[in-house]
Amino acid sequence: MQNLNAPDLADWLADTARAAPVLLDVREPWEIETAQIAGCVWIPMNEIPARSEELDDEAPIVCVCHHGRRSASVAMFLESRGFTKVFNLQGGIDAWSREVDPKVPTY
Repeated sequence: MQNLNAPDLADWLADTARAAPVLLDVREPWEIETAQIAGCVWIPMNEIPARSEELDDEAPIVCVCHHGRRSASVAMFLESRGFTKVFNLQGGIDAWSREVDPKVPTY
C-alpha cells in the first residue's frame, strides 16, 4: 500500500493522460451524507470482505475514509487479497476538504 496525499490525488484526477483511479470510500452512511468526493464508489469498511470481488483487482484503487486510518486498514486488506495497485488517501476526506476542495464540508 502506498500513501497518497490530497493534492497529489487531485493532480492524478486532473491528469487525463493517466488512468483514473477507483475512489473507494469506506465510511459509514451518515458520513457519506455529510461529505464526499464526487465519483466515489461507496462500500462501508465492514462490508469490504464480502464485497471485495466487486472491485477490479487490476485497477488503481484509492481508499478513502475520514482521516485515513480505516482506509489504510482496507488498503492492507485488499493487498492481502491480491490487489496490487492500492493507495490510501493520507488524511482522508478531511485533508481533501482542507487542502483541495473547501466546498466539501469538514466534520
